Amino acid sequence: MPMLKIDIHTHILPQHIPNWKEEFGYGGFITLDHHKTGCAKMMRDDGHFFREIEDNCWSAEKRIEECAKFDVDVQVLSTVPVMFAYWAKPKDTLEVSKVLNDGIAEIVQKYPKKFIGLGTVPMQDANLAIKELERAKEVGLVGIEIGTNVRQKNLSEPQFFDIFAACEKLGMAVFVHPWDMIGTKRMKKYWLPWLVGMPAETSRAICSLIFSGVFEKLPNLRVAFAHGGGEFPATIGRIEHGFNVRPDLCAIDNDKNPKDYLDRMYFDSLVHSPEMLDYLISLVGADRVALGTDYPFPLGELEPGKLIETGNYDDETKAKLLHGAALDWLSLEKSKFE
Repeated sequence: MPMLKIDIHTHILPQHIPNWKEEFGYGGFITLDHHKTGCAKMMRDDGHFFREIEDNCWSAEKRIEECAKFDVDVQVLSTVPVMFAYWAKPKDTLEVSKVLNDGIAEIVQKYPKKFIGLGTVPMQDANLAIKELERAKEVGLVGIEIGTNVRQKNLSEPQFFDIFAACEKLGMAVFVHPWDMIGTKRMKKYWLPWLVGMPAETSRAICSLIFSGVFEKLPNLRVAFAHGGGEFPATIGRIEHGFNVRPDLCAIDNDKNPKDYLDRMYFDSLVHSPEMLDYLISLVGADRVALGTDYPFPLGELEPGKLIETGNYDDETKAKLLHGAALDWLSLEKSKFE
């Protein structure tokens, strides 16, 4: 009998996105140009092309059909990070968040055994973010997706702590996804922001949460990181060494060794290499690594679960990777999806 498969890293959009430039009076937001059946162009409202997408980026039914091909039972839905809109006026970002969150909640309500929902919140305003976090829980979402930075401010900034504290109090999971990549202006060629900037962004976020003491102060906060934690797992030795030799720079807010938090974080399995997946599992344990594919985008795992299922792992380990870690991170019972 096939094992339950839960994909914690998938992105979705509403089929029809409001014209927020018209509503708010300024631009920079994403719109969809449905230029042919089953396809749309993601456009900035200044006419700049961002990405071509297909109907699997908005249609729950299409996703269910495609999941069946790879025996994926459940997808965790989150918005496309470009939709975060942290750069906008907070009250406007709140309105964007409500539209995105209600769209995901509607799909979860319609197909509760097929989808789990994560919301988005206006991180640039803690009060508004917490209000939307509370509302997101009320409409059936089980956590939020956030960016690795907010207007290029690290997640260690005190202004974000109350949001994390509210997530812990409400039992809402947090999924950290890279966006607004550092160094983008200096490496536009060769898709380097996605190939180099994204892994660095995720490590930036992890280190910020560790060194600032967020994990230490909020022991029940459940946080997962996209793309296998980016470059963090590969550089934890360097990070620990820096902490040890320059505590005057690294240990100013938290004097605990960074390695002490490896069993406090979750990571998706999207590392594209069997050797790297083996290493990640050996570093943090299979109960901290969950299937994640970045569906439906091409930089993701195109055959969901293949890296895990073809690995040299026993059934107990595969079960943890395919659903156990996900359920633990989301604080959900397996029986909900059986």
